[in-house]
Amino acid sequence: MISFCFSAIDMNLFVESDMNLNVPGEWIHVPKSSTPSISLIIMEEVHDKTFFRIGFMEDEYPVLLLHVAITLINDCTIEQLRKVPRGLSRKFLLYLAMLWAEVHKHKLIETVPESERFFCLSNIRTNHLAESLFRLSMDETFTTPSKFQEVKRSIFHLGHISFESFIVNHWEQSPLLIQRPSEDVLHDNVFSSFSQFLRSKETVSSFLGFLLQNLTSALPINSDELDIVGFLKEARGNIGCPIIYQQDIRVVKTMDSKEEIHFFQGSSDSPYFLKEDDILRCEEAYNDGYTFALRGMEFHFKDIAAISEGMAFLFGQPSTGVNMYLTPPNSQGLARHRDDHCVLVCQIRGVKRWKIFPNPCARLPRLYEQVNDLFEFEGDNDMIDGCKEFLLREGDILYIPRGFPHEACTIIDDSATNGNSEFSLHLTLAIEIEPPFEWEGIFHVALHHWGQNYKFSNDIPYEPSSRDLHDVAVKLMHIAVKLIGDVDPIFRKACLVGAISFPSGAEGWIKTHQLSTFSHLLSRVSSDSNFNDVISNVERAISKNEDFFEKFRWVCHLDQKMSVMGMEDFFHLLIHQKDKVEATFMEVRSKFCNDVVFDDIVHHYNVLLEKYRTTRKQYMNGMLALNCI
Repeated sequence: MISFCFSAIDMNLFVESDMNLNVPGEWIHVPKSSTPSISLIIMEEVHDKTFFRIGFMEDEYPVLLLHVAITLINDCTIEQLRKVPRGLSRKFLLYLAMLWAEVHKHKLIETVPESERFFCLSNIRTNHLAESLFRLSMDETFTTPSKFQEVKRSIFHLGHISFESFIVNHWEQSPLLIQRPSEDVLHDNVFSSFSQFLRSKETVSSFLGFLLQNLTSALPINSDELDIVGFLKEARGNIGCPIIYQQDIRVVKTMDSKEEIHFFQGSSDSPYFLKEDDILRCEEAYNDGYTFALRGMEFHFKDIAAISEGMAFLFGQPSTGVNMYLTPPNSQGLARHRDDHCVLVCQIRGVKRWKIFPNPCARLPRLYEQVNDLFEFEGDNDMIDGCKEFLLREGDILYIPRGFPHEACTIIDDSATNGNSEFSLHLTLAIEIEPPFEWEGIFHVALHHWGQNYKFSNDIPYEPSSRDLHDVAVKLMHIAVKLIGDVDPIFRKACLVGAISFPSGAEGWIKTHQLSTFSHLLSRVSSDSNFNDVISNVERAISKNEDFFEKFRWVCHLDQKMSVMGMEDFFHLLIHQKDKVEATFMEVRSKFCNDVVFDDIVHHYNVLLEKYRTTRKQYMNGMLALNCI
């Protein structure tokens, strides 16, 4: 059915396309051209959301076919979409992309048309069109695969440090400045395309205006979401919407290194969508010293997406994020703060002075922890004495480990030929270590697969009661690992098992190091897994109506057929058969610590990593298709 619609639309719309779109309450005329000519009209407003229907300067029949095709696409599974002939799918995707570009553009136009003749108002909403474009783009190849070697060369071969040396001496330990060796470095690396794009705009305001007018909001996706279709169904009402303040962009400045001031005062209770009037005010904000912080640049620029993907392969993670910060001369954007992730600051334009303070906590912060609420920065003499200053010029890169407080401001570059102050633009490459990919995570992977193998071995009687006891004991071991991981700093560190960047010489070192780390942590699990501590934490969670297993719910991604025992059933078994549960727990702990083999885990770990990467890639491809840059 979809193929039929694609073919029919191909015959009716691609021959001569002349369609028309409307913005709030008024018709907009678009001259006849090779691109679709359309209009938008407000359909309804629900909970501060405006839904638009698309009108066409076209006969009703092809518009109805288009509506049917979009409806079918948005109801398809991924497997069904993959059965559509590739040629038809790509041609239809090209048409939807042109149509979306017109829709996006005319959301920002407010002109009255000369005529409303031949106008056909469809039942196609703009968010329906956006979803179809996203779905058809998920498996497209927008970025160059395996670009990690070029990313590695552009970052770590700039100075006199190798990636391997960086991992050994600085990764998750200490800041590092990597300075460019020559003036030409920025013109011959992975950042050169974005740098050229920036320089192609005559003024900062023209750069910002072009950028903000062409961006679509990158809707948040749960880090453990592996069902992209499920995400699309939940996000259906918002997909394709304009950028949202605080989510996609912040316009902020810090006075006297104190409190941050926001230019736009949107409500935190409801999303604040940036409109054309807001974009026009951006020059005013820039001239008043405000920094523009844009999140998710990897979802807006194909070249930056390739950098992000290369970084993910380099560090063995599912994905990495890229933010952009544009700061006026002699200004500070963000106040001093700590991040829950490591960053590589890549200076694209101008000069910026950074201050990095020692990590006030012995343990690395975990992703999504409230890191800035835990410590007061002011008046701490040890932190002030340990502060390091770095001056970043174009092409330089600064590594900041997670947990290290930092702040930055633009300054006059005395070494510049004109001595004038200039704005600064830098990208931050964020390496977020998600729970499955910490060292604690690999122990949950190991425990799950060891438990499955042991459960179906001859060592356990076939009786359901014996297998229930085994399941409970393994779950208790998961909790024990979690409790140890909360206090042992090594469990929080990134596990680089999925990294593929090490040459043969370093490969031996990294594997030896990983084996050593695994053995050390395994000994901690063997000695510190305490049954009574685990039971106390389970009881505390139940009294608070909490689900302790929610903290590592991602383990279910290891096996879709995995049985899930509710907290009440789980606790009921603990109460009525506590002695048997304790005996089984002790047996499971002993056998796991004696039997588990690191090399056996690596395969299962990498399978999980690939599942995460697949979903992130689908999301990235879909978002890239919705951005008109």
